[in-house]
Amino acid sequence: MEIYWVLGIPLAGGIFLALWGCRKHAPEINALFSLLTLVAAAVLTARIVAEGPMMVGGEGWFFIDSFNVFLVTLTAFVAFTTALFSRPYMRIEQEHGRLNAHRLRLYHSSYQIFIAAMLLALTTNNMGILWVSMEAATLATVLLVSLYRTPASLEAAWKYFILCGVGIAQALFGTILLYFAAEKVLGSGGTALLWTHLNGVKAQLEPTVLQLAFVFLLVGYGTKVGLAPLHNWLPDAHAEGPTPVSAVLSGLLLNVALYAVMRSKVLVDGALGNDMAGNLMMGFGLLSVVLAAFLIKRQTDVKRMFAYSSIEHMGLITFAFGMGGPVANFAALLHMTMHSLTKSAIFFAVGHATQKAGTQLMDGIRGLIKTNPTIGWGLMLGTIAILGVPPFGVFASEFLIITTAMHEHPWATPFLLLALGVAFASIFGKVQPMVFGETELPRLSHQPALAPVFIHLGLVLMLGLFIPPYLAGWYKQAAQLLGG
Repeated sequence: MEIYWVLGIPLAGGIFLALWGCRKHAPEINALFSLLTLVAAAVLTARIVAEGPMMVGGEGWFFIDSFNVFLVTLTAFVAFTTALFSRPYMRIEQEHGRLNAHRLRLYHSSYQIFIAAMLLALTTNNMGILWVSMEAATLATVLLVSLYRTPASLEAAWKYFILCGVGIAQALFGTILLYFAAEKVLGSGGTALLWTHLNGVKAQLEPTVLQLAFVFLLVGYGTKVGLAPLHNWLPDAHAEGPTPVSAVLSGLLLNVALYAVMRSKVLVDGALGNDMAGNLMMGFGLLSVVLAAFLIKRQTDVKRMFAYSSIEHMGLITFAFGMGGPVANFAALLHMTMHSLTKSAIFFAVGHATQKAGTQLMDGIRGLIKTNPTIGWGLMLGTIAILGVPPFGVFASEFLIITTAMHEHPWATPFLLLALGVAFASIFGKVQPMVFGETELPRLSHQPALAPVFIHLGLVLMLGLFIPPYLAGWYKQAAQLLGG
C-alpha cells in the first residue's frame, strides 16, 4: 500500500544516513530519499482523489482523507525542496568550519527521521500514536537545532526541548482524558483512541471531559504551533539552528501541530454542540497575531524576524479555523499552503544571504541586489508575497480571512488589520535596505542554487491568480470535513 511507502522511505533514509551519512554524496542521498517520499505521496494523493477516504491496517491504524492527504503532499514537497537547498548550503557550512562530517551525518539522518515522524503524525488514525510521533519529531528537531554546538544553539535547543516538552506533556494529559471519555462508549483497548471510531460516537462522549481535554490538547499542541504565550522557543530555534531547519520548522512542523489541534476540535465540536473550542482558538490566534506583529518591529536578526512572522501567520490560521464554517476553513487551508511555500522560500534566500554576509544581523546585510541579484530578488519577492501584496496567494487567503471576520466577528477586525499593518511596515522597512541599500562589498563571484525559491514563489503567484478546479475542490472537501 502507498501509505507504507510514504512512511517507510524516510525511515529507511534516516537509518541509511545514520550509518553512511558522513560520505561525500550524503546530501544527494538525502535529496533522493526526499524525492522518493514525494513520489510516494503523489501516488497516495492520486488514489485518495480517485477513490475517496480510506483506512489501512488490520483495525484501521492509518486513515487518509482529503484533509491529511493535502498536508502529506505539502509536507513531502517542502521536504524535497528543502533537501535540494540544504545540499549546497550545508557543504558551504562545512567549508566554513562550522560543521564536520559527523555533524552532517547527524543532520541528514535526523532530517529524514523528522520527516518520517511528521508523516506518521499526519496519517495515523490513533490519537495516542499521533502524540508519540509529535514527541519523536520534537526529539529529532532538538538535535537539528543544536547542530552547531555553540552556546547559543545549545541554549536554543534546551529552551525548545523544555517548552515543547512541557507542551507535549499537556497534550498527553489531554489524550488521556480523551481516552477516559472514549472508554465509556467504545470500551477499553487501543481502538478506543482511533479517530474514526471517536468521530462516529462523538455525540455520545462526555461533554465535560471533552471540554477539559481540548484545553490541554490546545495548550499542548499549540505550544508546537508557536501560539502565544508559549511561543518563546520558536525565534531562538530559528535563529540558532541551520537555515534548512528553519524552513522545515516554519513550513512543516507548525502545520502538523495545528493539524493535531483540528482533529481534536472536530471531536469536541460534536460532543459539546457549541463554539467553545472555536472561541479558544480564536483567542489564542488573535493574541499571537497581535503580539508577534509588535515584536517583529524590535528584531535585529533576520531569521528571528521571520520567525516572529511565522508566529503571526500561524495565529491568523488558528483564528480562521476557530471561526469555522466552509469559507473560513477554506481560507485557513489556503493560507496554510501559502505560508509553507512562501516562508520556506524566504528562509532559502535568507540562508544564502547570511552565509555570504557572514552575519544574521540585518544591519550587516546590505545591497543584495548588487552583490547577488538572484538572492536579492528572491528575498524581496518572498517578502512581498508573505506580506500579502497582490497578486500573490497570501493576499487571497488573508482577504478571505479578514472579510469572513468582518461578517462574523466584526470586533476582531480592527485588531487583525492593525497587526497586519504593523507587520507589513516593520518587515518591509527592514528588508528594503537589505536588498536595495548601499554597500561597498564586491559582486559575488558565483550564483547560488536558488531554484527552490523561485519554484515556491511561482506556485504562490499561480495560486494567487488561479486555483485549479481540482485543487479548489480538494480544499472544499477538506473544509467541509472540519465542520464548524
